[in-house]
Amino acid sequence: MINNIKRNLKIFFLYAKFALKTTFQTRVGIIFLLLGKTIRFLFFFFLIIFIFQRVKIIKGYTINQAIIFYLTFNLIDTLSQILFREVYRFRYYVVSGSFNLTLVRPCHPFLQILVGGIDYLDIIMFFPYLLLTLFFIFQSSILYHPASIILYIILIINGLVIATAFHIAVLAFGIITTEIDNTIMIYRDLTNLGRFPLDIYKSPLRDIFTFIIPVGVMISFPAQALFNLLTWPMIFYAFIVSAGLLLLSLRFWRYGLRRYQSWGG
Repeated sequence: MINNIKRNLKIFFLYAKFALKTTFQTRVGIIFLLLGKTIRFLFFFFLIIFIFQRVKIIKGYTINQAIIFYLTFNLIDTLSQILFREVYRFRYYVVSGSFNLTLVRPCHPFLQILVGGIDYLDIIMFFPYLLLTLFFIFQSSILYHPASIILYIILIINGLVIATAFHIAVLAFGIITTEIDNTIMIYRDLTNLGRFPLDIYKSPLRDIFTFIIPVGVMISFPAQALFNLLTWPMIFYAFIVSAGLLLLSLRFWRYGLRRYQSWGG
């Protein structure tokens, strides 16, 4: 068991090394990509400030809390982009037939097609997001509730499990249909709804994003737990959702493999 883990970690770091070399081949492109990511982040950041200059409280949330919601979204979204960037390139594996070589290698294919393309540009962006999140948390009274901070971190990890399930499902769908780009963009658009507190949406939209498409569980629940606004039944529900989605995505993955015909279904 331990030897298997060590072997998988060695393979993971090998792919990470290759991804590092690929990333820094186009240095001018890196500058523009980082600039674009920064501008997009600052645009929404100042949009929140602009809104709260006119309305001090929205649905019971202050500007500090709304910013923490937004930063939490960026933490989860950036972490998933760091880990799962290779999913965006999966269509090439299927249509070119190189996915055959991935399947015959003596390691799980997820090591290549799921976490085999670490995004180092998002690693660069992650640390400013993290520092800003800590700054705004320290600016509030939540600092005096360490249990809430621990639960906040646990629910962020739980959100990453949900993100993992979504990306595995996208891989399976890509095997069956060879369609990746539109599917992953739908996922991105849905998660973007979590930039703001889920309470700003009216029912049934709020219920849909909590119980049917668990964007709220993935992104809003960590911040709500940080503010002591999440009940224990909903906390248990969050863990049930993440475990259930992960199991369903793995089942869908196995179904997709059975449908694979070396040219994408």
